[in-house]
Amino acid sequence: MPEGHTIHRAARDHHRLFAGSVLAVSSPQGRFSEGAARLDERRCTGVEAFGKHLIYRFEGGDVLHVHLGLFGRIRKRRLPAPDPVGAVRVRLVGDTHLVDINGPTICEVLDPDGLSAVVARIGPDVLRADADPERAFSRIARSRTGIGRLIMNQSVMAGIGNIYRTEILWRQGIHPDTPGRDLPRAALERIWADAVHLLEIGVRRNAIVTIDDAPPGKGRYRERVNIFNKDVCPACGGAIARIELDARRAFVCPACQPAPAAAPD
Repeated sequence: MPEGHTIHRAARDHHRLFAGSVLAVSSPQGRFSEGAARLDERRCTGVEAFGKHLIYRFEGGDVLHVHLGLFGRIRKRRLPAPDPVGAVRVRLVGDTHLVDINGPTICEVLDPDGLSAVVARIGPDVLRADADPERAFSRIARSRTGIGRLIMNQSVMAGIGNIYRTEILWRQGIHPDTPGRDLPRAALERIWADAVHLLEIGVRRNAIVTIDDAPPGKGRYRERVNIFNKDVCPACGGAIARIELDARRAFVCPACQPAPAAAPD
């Protein structure tokens, strides 16, 4: 699943390409034909992201709401339009470029009330200027759930994915199993600030880079990370442990991120 920086990067790019333009909207695959017809030949007024949700706004108040999920993919192409590749759910064609969206978990047209209901379910987004971190701090401070699960819960704190979760908690020296309510306020503020810092780098560089002052890597995804999918901790030289959180792999340094004390019976 794309992490939040990817969606914000797409929103920024697509806003630049489409805002103010009348779009040709179609569904080459056919599964979104009704929704595409509703938006076709209408002017796009802007594109933005809420966490991992991508929102295309159109004149009249309707929006196209997209959530890529685990398998969705976005392709941006320059005109003239090439043939669709794979099962393209929706194609958006502007003045100079098109965007194809394949395999999203959610692809729907919403009216303003529908969009408001979606946004209300999303936690504060670390990449939005209007985010209120107090909403996240309040929920975390009342929860027995481990912080590793909480910061990936998009209704608590939006935008953080699996790699960022591992890296942020390592950078802050916090074990992912530490109950949210056991963390001091200062630790929550550091988690939020580091998330903002790292995801802003991700948007700017179009890659996950969590090593300070490092350039993006040269692999397919260009990550430059400290412990995710690594064997040795770069800080202490100890072995990295692999754990599972809600069926997702995560990594932790037992020395740098001491496990929380067991609760008394």
